[in-house]
Amino acid sequence: MLDDSLKTQLTAYLQNLRQPITLVASLDDSQGSRDMKALLEDVASTSDKVSLNLTGDDARRPSFAITRAAGDASVRFAGLPLGHEFTSLVLALLHVGGHPPRFEAELLDQVRALDGDYHFETYFSQSCQNCPDVVQALNTMSALNPRISHVAIDGALFQAEVEARQIMAVPTILLNGQPFGQGRMDLEQILTKLDTGAADRAAEKIRSKDAFDVLVIGGGPAGAAAAIYAARKGIRTGIAAERFGGQVLDTMAIENFISVSHTEGPKLVSGLEQHVKDYEVDIMNLQKAVGLVPARTPGGLVEVKLENGASLMSRSVILSTGARWRNVNVPGEAEYKNRGVAYCPHCDGPLYKGKRVAVIGGGNSGVEAAIDLAGIVAHVTLIEFDNQLRADAVLQRKLASLPNVAIVTSAMTSEIHGDGSKVIGLSYKDRVSEAVHRLDLDGVFVQIGLVPNTEWLKDSGVALTPRGEIEVDQRGETSIPGVFGAGDATTTPYKQIIIAMGEGAKASLSAFDYLIRLPTAETQAAA
Repeated sequence: MLDDSLKTQLTAYLQNLRQPITLVASLDDSQGSRDMKALLEDVASTSDKVSLNLTGDDARRPSFAITRAAGDASVRFAGLPLGHEFTSLVLALLHVGGHPPRFEAELLDQVRALDGDYHFETYFSQSCQNCPDVVQALNTMSALNPRISHVAIDGALFQAEVEARQIMAVPTILLNGQPFGQGRMDLEQILTKLDTGAADRAAEKIRSKDAFDVLVIGGGPAGAAAAIYAARKGIRTGIAAERFGGQVLDTMAIENFISVSHTEGPKLVSGLEQHVKDYEVDIMNLQKAVGLVPARTPGGLVEVKLENGASLMSRSVILSTGARWRNVNVPGEAEYKNRGVAYCPHCDGPLYKGKRVAVIGGGNSGVEAAIDLAGIVAHVTLIEFDNQLRADAVLQRKLASLPNVAIVTSAMTSEIHGDGSKVIGLSYKDRVSEAVHRLDLDGVFVQIGLVPNTEWLKDSGVALTPRGEIEVDQRGETSIPGVFGAGDATTTPYKQIIIAMGEGAKASLSAFDYLIRLPTAETQAAA
């Protein structure tokens, strides 16, 4: 199951085990069980601290638990943890085996202190780049607190269970049998939901902070670059992000980041976060900005209000809040989000194996989604509002070569239909004949571009375009002195990662230039 290279790497990793662990497998006669047995035998062969027990009695088969002699850890995989989840397997082995997790001590203490019985179930797919963060966080919690257990379930392997529970997006998390969350969540986010006092403690901590020289709002590529450039100037720098990494976390393949032939969003974000942490930057994650108050006097402090009721003060501010997927805004979309309406074909595609789906959008994202889905589902209908596709020619040629894809242009999506629990179809109007057509479908993937995350700035005095983009000049300056903008939230053309990074660096340099040109206290007094 594992090649020699992986076995060699695993052998090196498992030298960090501090206590023996046992893999307890629950198998049947299926091919999946045979594959799992082969995988577990390979894992057990790499360390004398790992033993294999093939007499497990769990109802989900194939599955296996990772246990330790004390019986105070319960981490289980239902399905093969390969693809994006192989790292989750390695980390689970290490953490159950006593190797300390690489999280801040404060978070780990918070996990150990949780009072109550928590049984988590996470549905994942091997192609989901958002799932590992959730799986690894919950596995870590299970390894640290004996009253927490977790099972990671491969939705593609347990399709009957997925359909019975109406799981239509991954990752989907259940807690004690009830819905807990969907989409990417890290350890800090999970703890915030479980520990009701965490938000209040975070707000109080923020209130006690001194004013910053440069405060970056947003933790995507633009925000990270801005924070690094500011910190390198030796000035007091902070970064407040609703979700560090932003939309890049949801990006699968990145092949146009110069000098790196191929990477994936989560990997790039991990590098960004580590680079920011190399400097003295005050990182405030899970903090959503809801308002901005300009300085009352030239060179005064700008106030950024947060959702938790606290405020941050800074001599200059860089707005880099990025963008999010644009909604179609038709009846049925909001009602059936994550119940057949999806935005990540890489993550959720495996849940639609053998089914009929539609992709809305004929740009690069839409055509790439249709190509990916065509290899999984029974049939894909691509719906484009314009009279022609807008994707690169090479992608259009690939799409046209696929036998299970239909392309509909000059089509305006008018409604997404459901039966009360899931999507069952879609209606669109032919913009030429005005005839209305209905498709019977199991899923709809929306890929129609981005909308800037700037609603919170509408009453701030920051000039926005009719589309909501922050108006910036060639230096990244906004309409308010001391406030700068960078990245996908601004009027800068071409929403690309590499451009956002450059714009973040430029805005930071402009903010520094603004600060050093402010009159000193002595000059103000003399005036």
